[in-house]
Amino acid sequence: MILIAAIGVAAAVLWAARQIVAELRAARDESSRARSAALLAMFAPALADAQRDPRAFLVWQPIAVVARQLYPVEAAALDRASGGRFPFTVEQIQAAHAQWTADWLAWERMHDAEYKRRAAHPAATRSELDAIEQEKLDLYQRRYAEYVRIAKALQALVP
Repeated sequence: MILIAAIGVAAAVLWAARQIVAELRAARDESSRARSAALLAMFAPALADAQRDPRAFLVWQPIAVVARQLYPVEAAALDRASGGRFPFTVEQIQAAHAQWTADWLAWERMHDAEYKRRAAHPAATRSELDAIEQEKLDLYQRRYAEYVRIAKALQALVP
């Protein structure tokens, strides 16, 4: 009789232990899903920002790297769900670099045309033409420095 009681107690303890383990596993899974959802919500604005302006990658990608290091399980789950590296794929960063370059080339053409138009004014004096040319050069140099800085930074994001 004591043996049957001991077996009953052991079975009850085993059953309780399994229930506790199952509850702990469910709580851990729910916590992981909540962290995944928080990461998804956190990077939703990043995805929109990066589509509008390639420079947004320079702000958001370092944050994404840290988030991936802090939450590797959740990052892997988001990678699987999104079908690529979340939140930014290498292809997206490369496309941002290409867009940045295309935008630069368009600006460069517009800039050149604008200053040619201004310099073509028939009443412009030599000093006015020199001032226009200096203004054109100054603006071009500032903008080119920004273009190069951002282009290099975007290239550095690609592993």
